[in-house]
Amino acid sequence: MKYQDFFSKHPVFGLDELDAALAASGSFSPKKRNVMLAYYRKQGRLLTVRRGLCAVVPEGMSPDTAPVDPFLLAGKMTSDAVLAFHTALQFHGKAYSVQDQFLYLSHTKSVPLQFRSFAFRCVTMPEVLVEKGKEFFGVETAERMGVSLRVTSLERTLVDVMDRPDLSGSWEETWRSLELVEYFNLDAVVEYALLLGNATTAARVGFFLDQHREALMVEDEHLAHLRKLRPRQPHYLDRSKRNSGTLVKDWNLMVPEEVLHRAWEETA
Repeated sequence: MKYQDFFSKHPVFGLDELDAALAASGSFSPKKRNVMLAYYRKQGRLLTVRRGLCAVVPEGMSPDTAPVDPFLLAGKMTSDAVLAFHTALQFHGKAYSVQDQFLYLSHTKSVPLQFRSFAFRCVTMPEVLVEKGKEFFGVETAERMGVSLRVTSLERTLVDVMDRPDLSGSWEETWRSLELVEYFNLDAVVEYALLLGNATTAARVGFFLDQHREALMVEDEHLAHLRKLRPRQPHYLDRSKRNSGTLVKDWNLMVPEEVLHRAWEETA
């Protein structure tokens, strides 16, 4: 196998991918592989991002300044990485603002990584999904620079950012980002919310859909399924910030005034 051919098709790659390609060509040898990687690093053609993860440096560029796509890095941090939360919104082109933190789901715990101006953080797959064998529900495969990556669908992302608001920025950021999405498969949204089985999450999703009934063509049936799972007692929209708010009885949610009335629209 020609390493240059592999590099041209894998601008970012894990050693597991390289080893698989070498094995497929019948030329796998850990010792020879390590020697060749050391050679290309010395030549300035490879950049080690972290152990087991490399980026290819285009010819004529320096390893210190060569651009490296952060989505490719996030999607290759582990062999099962899935771009998720605000990172998924950015990947789909639906984020209201750009963030330098890139989030990915994985079965494998991984320490946070700072690479240049980008921060990468691993979030382990929700246990409830792992127990049900549904951790890849709503996960799509998409291409970037000719590389296949896993990313949560817009439907799963809507629920995920409601489930983990601590990973998605401010409520304004979350609301404005989701409002950039013109269409959701609401059956998939509801199915995934019910899979998670979290009452507060179901109420948040229901409240958002209720607030956007007309724009998203939400039907009573969608809300009814979510309403069955809502908390029995009032819960805060954001449990970490128990500020004053208004009780939305239909969802048993204490909602901050700025979210309830989308105050950011008044200053836009």
